[in-house]
Amino acid sequence: MQATSPAPQATSSPIVLRESSGGITLLTLNRPALRNTLSEPMMAALGEALAAIAPDPQVRAVVIAADGPAFCAGHDLKELTARHNDPDRGRAYYLQVMETCSALMQSIIRLPQPVIAAVQGIATAAGCQLVASCDLAVASARAGFCTPGVDIGLFCSTPMVALTRNVAPKHAMEMLLTGDTVSAEHALRIGLVNRVVPPGTEREQAMKLARHITEKSATAVRYGKEAFYRQLHMELSAAYRLASQVMVENMLRYDASEGIAAFLEKRAPDWEDG
Repeated sequence: MQATSPAPQATSSPIVLRESSGGITLLTLNRPALRNTLSEPMMAALGEALAAIAPDPQVRAVVIAADGPAFCAGHDLKELTARHNDPDRGRAYYLQVMETCSALMQSIIRLPQPVIAAVQGIATAAGCQLVASCDLAVASARAGFCTPGVDIGLFCSTPMVALTRNVAPKHAMEMLLTGDTVSAEHALRIGLVNRVVPPGTEREQAMKLARHITEKSATAVRYGKEAFYRQLHMELSAAYRLASQVMVENMLRYDASEGIAAFLEKRAPDWEDG
């Protein structure tokens, strides 16, 4: 979260860059001078990119990275406070922005393809929320994570939702109550990121992880990701009922038959979507 906005940056280049190769789509937040804040245009561009990816069978995994020293500095506070003079003091606008951000985060969870964050720098407030919303995260040893809204009298309530679904309550509450920046190593210990890598290699390592995932059955991965989030907060017996149903549906698909046959015959599987 940033208190002031730097001088405007030239906007000739796309706000979100998209590159695709080998079944992996790399989305890069491309407003480094603005610390890649989740402005309305940034959220719209990222949301549109994810919506285009969702039905594309050629995309097997997604990596979200960022250019510049910051991964994402949360919402642009100047954009928000500019609406203080609205007749309702900005209430309707603030609600719209928070609902847009919440929908964006949920679209990552609902995306059929796995999404990996490649975090090279600070991820603040809604930027930390973005990392927590991704299925996996690879962080540079120089990265940092915080939910510092409390420092400016604005508790990070929406980032809290994603954060508490990644880390234990006391770790989440400490971040939310203190606003302190935690290191990449600490983020690894509490489960906010999967791996910490040498600075400058985080994007390469995230792509490597994505390539490893694309070697698996896309059908199985789609079934698995959806079921993972559906069962996560279910009561135990309901979670097992759902998992059993998903297992049966998955078993009836070609890739499961092919995968089992390949295992028994000691050969590489030939996936239906390969």
